[in-house]
Amino acid sequence: MSERPPASLPGTLPGQGDTVLVIDDEPGSLGMITAKLEAVGITVLVATSGKAALALLDRILPDLIIVDGIMPEMDGFETCRRIKADPRTAALPIVFLTGMTESEHVVQAFECGATDYVKKPVNLDELLARVQVHMAQGRAAQASAASLDATGRLMLATDAAGNLLWCTPGAEAALARCQDGWTPANGTPTALLPVVTRLIARGSAGASATVAATPANPTQGGTLELVLVGRYRQNEVLIRINEMNPRQDVERLAGRLGLTAREAQVLLWVSYGKSSLDISEVLEISPRTVQKHLEHVYTKLGVETRSAAAAIAIRMTEA
Repeated sequence: MSERPPASLPGTLPGQGDTVLVIDDEPGSLGMITAKLEAVGITVLVATSGKAALALLDRILPDLIIVDGIMPEMDGFETCRRIKADPRTAALPIVFLTGMTESEHVVQAFECGATDYVKKPVNLDELLARVQVHMAQGRAAQASAASLDATGRLMLATDAAGNLLWCTPGAEAALARCQDGWTPANGTPTALLPVVTRLIARGSAGASATVAATPANPTQGGTLELVLVGRYRQNEVLIRINEMNPRQDVERLAGRLGLTAREAQVLLWVSYGKSSLDISEVLEISPRTVQKHLEHVYTKLGVETRSAAAAIAIRMTEA
């Protein structure tokens, strides 16, 4: 059986519903799986090698991929790794077909990014049930992303190593200001990757880190705050982006409250809810120096606590 690339524009299959790409070098297995899926109205694309599958994926994105673990030249594990390394295809669910019973091979499949596996000889009813479940879950995930897009939320998802899986349009615009010429196809922006990996290493929801953006207008002094929302699925980390403009707010606090520029910076980050350790990392000064500046701020504002100082800062920046 030969490869069947669709005669359509990239990423589209006009008039079609669910689409599955089956990657297997055994014609008999391909024929049985294709017949079973097409019997319930699923459009089936076929590739007899990993290389052919990757070439096909440059032109069309299916809803799910079924791949045989053992194939000549490029096996299913390497094929899966390459699919997951491409931001365009990283979110596609992948079901492995394996005749191997050793548990390490199953573990290897999941480590490569597989969503599920079915042992050979394939029970076609079981395979169909798993395909339908994973496609439904994929549609639910797409609907969630679309909802985030509609509300303008700046969200991105990475794998456990910090590699970009997807992002909303608002997040894409924010990330593009961190690296000239960046697009989602480039993966996580280079300047952002160390920040993202440190954030993931912290592990707890609500953990945050900041990075300077590079807006088209440098006078804006933009800063991005990355907040870890949580881990979802086997290998997906959800991160929220908050865009901040410290330079304008610092100037306002300094002018209205009679603070030095550094004192105003410290006070502003206190109003953002940051700890002295977080502020020291952002401003590249020691926590002890942060505390000294805070003491001067308390004296000038006539307050005794962080919360009271933060409340004044919030009123000044929002006025």
